[in-house]
Amino acid sequence: MNLDELVMSSSIVICTGSGGVGKTTTAAVLAMEAARRGRRAVVVTIDPAKRLADALGLSDIGNEPKPVEGPWDGTLSAVMLDTKRTFDDLVSTYSSDPGQAARILDNRFYRNISGALSGTQEYMAMEKLYSLHESHDFDVVVVDTPPTRHALDFLDAPRRLTHFLDHRLYRTLMAPTRGVMKAVNVAAHAFVHTVSKVIGAEVFDDALAFFQAFQGMEEGFRQRAGKVLELLSDPATSFVLVAAPRRDTVEEAQFFADRLAEAGLPVQALIVNRMHPHFTDEPPEGLRERARAFAGTDLGDLLTNLGDFALVSAREEAHLAGLAESIEPAPVVRVPFLPTDVHDLESLERLRTHLFTHV
Repeated sequence: MNLDELVMSSSIVICTGSGGVGKTTTAAVLAMEAARRGRRAVVVTIDPAKRLADALGLSDIGNEPKPVEGPWDGTLSAVMLDTKRTFDDLVSTYSSDPGQAARILDNRFYRNISGALSGTQEYMAMEKLYSLHESHDFDVVVVDTPPTRHALDFLDAPRRLTHFLDHRLYRTLMAPTRGVMKAVNVAAHAFVHTVSKVIGAEVFDDALAFFQAFQGMEEGFRQRAGKVLELLSDPATSFVLVAAPRRDTVEEAQFFADRLAEAGLPVQALIVNRMHPHFTDEPPEGLRERARAFAGTDLGDLLTNLGDFALVSAREEAHLAGLAESIEPAPVVRVPFLPTDVHDLESLERLRTHLFTHV
């Protein structure tokens, strides 16, 4: 499957890679191309940096899809994940009544964790992905993830939530007749006393009130997490690795490719940005030997420069060789250095010409 086929056949495209390799702009171009070919596309970023908004020429991107005007036959929208608002919406969805939702949303413990608890952003990114997919407003959702190892958290978030909901301590806190505050055994009282001293009795009371208010909602969260996991393994979900031809970023990409393979999730494409140009197939050693023969001439200088480029290009290809082999038959798309940084629609268009064969 090449990128032309990918943007037309995928319902979800997840772009991942280490920081600074052009992942955000690549996600934007994939969504743009889908829109250009008549699809209803939305690109989502969970990276708090505003690079996506800048590249698309938007003054701001919020938690709801914002249309992007452009020369496409379909539609293009963009979303910047707001973790707390997404969590709030999920609480409202699974509350048994407005009163339960209000008790949770007004709880101080909830307000503190809803935007800051480790793993919350990754889980809410999955929730946003799922809700956009299920809304049927879009044919394809393109997701720009955080740097690679955080992206693994993004993929593991649904499973971690399920494990948390099944944890013995959580079930104890949730049970109104068997909960910690009801417990009469010495161990339970010791636990309450110790935790209250560490975090403060008021904070602990807020936490217990939150868990009690949350009672009955866990099954909805558990089912939703299961549906997200099913969506990630759906054949219409494509994973695109983005890298630069440096050893460190290739190693990061290989790490992620291995993890995906362990989960039975194949990489559909590897995009390598900022490749040095390949002017000749002649080995660098041969070019340098010829340059010495013409030393002090313009031809000698030209051959020296060609030899330098050939050496760098050969090293880059050597870095990529193992990764490219490990993800076969996924294609490797090489993007050369561009004249300017990719920061607006015009420069996104230049990037597009290197990604797609039919432009």
